[in-house]
Amino acid sequence: MKLSRMWAIAACGVLPAVANAAEIDGSVLSVLWGVPFAGILLSIALMPLMFPSFWHHHFGKVTAAWALAFLVPFAITFGPSVAGVSFVHALVAEYIPFVILLTALYTVAGGIYIRGNLHGSPGLNTAILAIGAVLASFMGTTGASMLLIRPLIRANDNRKHIAHVVVFFIFIVSNAGGSLTPLGDPPLFLGFLKGVSFFWTVQHIFTETLFLIGVLLVAFYFLDAWFFRRSGEVRREDPTPDTTAPQGIGFEGKGNFALLLAVVALVLMSGMWKSDVEWVIAGAQVGLPGLVRDVGLVFVAIASLLITPKPVHEKNQFGWGPMQEVAKLFAGIFLTIIPVIAMLKAGVNGPFGAIVSAVTRPDGSPDPAMYFWAAGALSSFLDNAPTYLVFFNTAGGDPAVLMTTLAPTLAAISAGAVFMGANTYIGNAPNMMVKAIAEDRGVKMPSFFGYMAWSGCVLIPLFVIMTFIWFR
Repeated sequence: MKLSRMWAIAACGVLPAVANAAEIDGSVLSVLWGVPFAGILLSIALMPLMFPSFWHHHFGKVTAAWALAFLVPFAITFGPSVAGVSFVHALVAEYIPFVILLTALYTVAGGIYIRGNLHGSPGLNTAILAIGAVLASFMGTTGASMLLIRPLIRANDNRKHIAHVVVFFIFIVSNAGGSLTPLGDPPLFLGFLKGVSFFWTVQHIFTETLFLIGVLLVAFYFLDAWFFRRSGEVRREDPTPDTTAPQGIGFEGKGNFALLLAVVALVLMSGMWKSDVEWVIAGAQVGLPGLVRDVGLVFVAIASLLITPKPVHEKNQFGWGPMQEVAKLFAGIFLTIIPVIAMLKAGVNGPFGAIVSAVTRPDGSPDPAMYFWAAGALSSFLDNAPTYLVFFNTAGGDPAVLMTTLAPTLAAISAGAVFMGANTYIGNAPNMMVKAIAEDRGVKMPSFFGYMAWSGCVLIPLFVIMTFIWFR
């Protein structure tokens, strides 16, 4: 991708200067450094509505422009060394592993074709969402989303209204379903790396997860049934008739299931394997477990492309467009988010000190309700993984204490970061990928603000109820 090549060239240019540079002190930054990040968010929200053709052809250039709008002034103000360290850390330690994992899951899931003509009735759609919710905690929200979104869209390709099906899919499969294990969502995986036990979340937020997913599934069933009963909802001609699958329901590209297990094993290995071997690349530390994971994931993606029969990719309408869109947009997000995260990490001494102070009660004890909403609100617009870490550290950062004495606080942070990632398209990476795939298949998805209207009407009331029941 042109954007990736440009970043690589820029990285080479700053390598000599960054080896001894210091990290950003968020307490000295002005909130104005968050303007490029806000600019990317507003571009994603408004430009597809106001300039759809321009955005479709040039969103990568717009993203690059906002990224440079941060990086160039930052390098001039604080020096190329500090800017270089921040750039390389975001690229090597965060963005590249992020894109490699998404690419591996996207490729492997794209090589599995669920054969047979599923008919998108309310009962079947609800069952697919429920299955996806279960799978999400074991193969990740990205893996479950990429596996099921294509057959779900194909099952409903003879219906007039499909957008609501995809919206609830994002709510349930791409977010809430990943709340029970570190494999489910990146924030929980970071907690696992920090010392939170593997089964802690399933023990402490299982009831909350069951409530949220259960209510969403019931609400979806009745909404989908209402649409289903409307006149003209089901077209006379099915684009994928039963004659295309005389063998019945089944799978093609089964070898990719083994590769999917390999992805899960590599991610688990990188979290459980401890090694002192590491390399410093222009100030960014790269450990041996992470390197083995990333190289392994690249080989998994290549293996999937080699073993998947061409007809499977054709039936899945597999293409790189959705992955390229996510990679380009999140490249800009990962870069422009640098000063925002630094300001949050500065705690009460930073520009966002009021947010950090708001999660503490007058007696100095943490307020779980405020942690739930603060972590959730920021996770709706920022990357939910670093947001989780910010509030994990704000609550003391000691996993032994957080898992016991402060268990309600850690549960609130975990639930907020995972559940509220569903509030916007950018709250969690699978959200954007699912949207891109759906639009690639001709589904007219809600705009950025249109989606937030859905989440505001459906999710926010549920989060309020959860606050009074579990996080008071």
